Amino acid sequence: MRVLVIGAGNMGLTYAEGMAESPLLSKHKLRIYDTDPEKTATLSKDSRFYTFDNLNDCLPKADIVFIAVKPYHSDALFEDMKPMLNGNQIFVSLMAGVTIDTIQQKLGVKNVIRTMPNLPAQVGKGVTSYTESESVSKVELIMVRNLLDTTGTSIHVNSENFIDASTGISGSGPAYVFYFMQSMLEAAQKMGFSDEDSKVLVTSTFEGAIELFNQNDISPESWIAKVASKGGTTQAAIDSMDDNNVKQLIQDAAYAAFDRAVELGRDD
Repeated sequence: MRVLVIGAGNMGLTYAEGMAESPLLSKHKLRIYDTDPEKTATLSKDSRFYTFDNLNDCLPKADIVFIAVKPYHSDALFEDMKPMLNGNQIFVSLMAGVTIDTIQQKLGVKNVIRTMPNLPAQVGKGVTSYTESESVSKVELIMVRNLLDTTGTSIHVNSENFIDASTGISGSGPAYVFYFMQSMLEAAQKMGFSDEDSKVLVTSTFEGAIELFNQNDISPESWIAKVASKGGTTQAAIDSMDDNNVKQLIQDAAYAAFDRAVELGRDD
């Protein structure tokens, strides 16, 4: 199985590294293409990859092609790619907002899998939702899922609507967590804690809360009830967030990302 990753940015390189370090590729090294001379020079020294700066040298013989460029670069890339393709290749898109139909039409291909990755893939904790065109077989889908799972876990969804929806939850979600963390860090610093102590307080609290949640079959609402005693300090914080409609604001933010993903698909 010859796998090619087009685009060595953060997400492309993350998936390239995850797949290259797995046994799935057998004797074939992962192929990676990029137009940046500095990146290709650096990657050419990495024994896990075959590195290319010319599509014609790597694309025609690839079995599975991961497309990991910014959506606004896709039109020019598709134009370059189209003459080099064959009908048996599978194309896996890591691009937000670019629909399966658009990829099929602009490349003149049938086998397309659209995904929504997220940033924690960089540390093997990513979640990738994915869906496929009708022409992709079950065997091909399993093969691609195994590749996606090299960076964490994956979730199969039934339609592209759920790809756009997962953009609002998992794709953009790490930024929401960082936003909340930053707010808590600033609060700790205003209370007089050092930067280092503030970081320990906040990150350990997040890690511990997630571990508690993962190790028990208890809802977040139930955990809040366990921590927040009536008339206590935690309840005062929860009351403040409720009074300021924080829950609804977070949901609105998730829907804003979802709606923007849909708009990008329409614009494309």
